[in-house]
Amino acid sequence: MIGLPAGTKVWLAAGATDMRSGFNGLAAKVQTALEEDPYSGHVFVFRGRRGDMIKLLWWTGDGLCLLAKRLERGRFIWPQATNGTVSLSQAQLSMLLEGIDWRRPERTWKPTSAL
Repeated sequence: MIGLPAGTKVWLAAGATDMRSGFNGLAAKVQTALEEDPYSGHVFVFRGRRGDMIKLLWWTGDGLCLLAKRLERGRFIWPQATNGTVSLSQAQLSMLLEGIDWRRPERTWKPTSAL
């Protein structure tokens, strides 16, 4: 995962997005459909219709960055909403990128005693 500056918000664009979109198409979607500023420094995440591909768009201060990831097996966990945005923490974004269900992460080990 690329380190993001403190205070960076992560926004999921609910619903499916045309994965043929590039820098300009996704920036336009951020402005029109999400009513956000694509040059704010926040991260905007989009998912394709099949659910196995996502794209992240963010402004680093001197240019737009675009990251695409496709899962070879499985699907990215996405909200049920068909429009609008959902906010994630940077930790949840890391889980999303790994294909982990970020909505209800489970600890692999829980302490049973402090002694």
